[in-house]
Amino acid sequence: MKKALCVIGIIILIIGSIVCLIIGSTGLRWFDIWFTNKTTYIDKKIDDATNYDTIKKVEDTYRSMISSYKTDKATYQQYKNSDNSEKQNWAEQAKMRANKTANTYNEYILKNSFVWKGNVPDDIEQKLPIIE
Repeated sequence: MKKALCVIGIIILIIGSIVCLIIGSTGLRWFDIWFTNKTTYIDKKIDDATNYDTIKKVEDTYRSMISSYKTDKATYQQYKNSDNSEKQNWAEQAKMRANKTANTYNEYILKNSFVWKGNVPDDIEQKLPIIE
């Protein structure tokens, strides 16, 4: 009887150890993945918000898109009422490029709004309007 209880106790101990090992390692792996992703995301946000290179890159991208938009908008304005069909075609192409730039810009500014946290430089527009 003592021998049977001892064997049963050892079997329960082995099965319990295996269950704890499987559940424990899986649980730790899930926690590690979640925690690592969460802290990496937070660290990246903090680094990006304070990193001059990131701010400079975002500013340069904004200014480049604004310049491209204004150039295409001016081309559209200049040729939209032309009697020449080729110039009207130029105007339509410029309008499409300007609208594409505006859409890209508006999405980009939303994705990178954390860079300035409300302290946007004066020459950076909050939104580029779509040309109707």
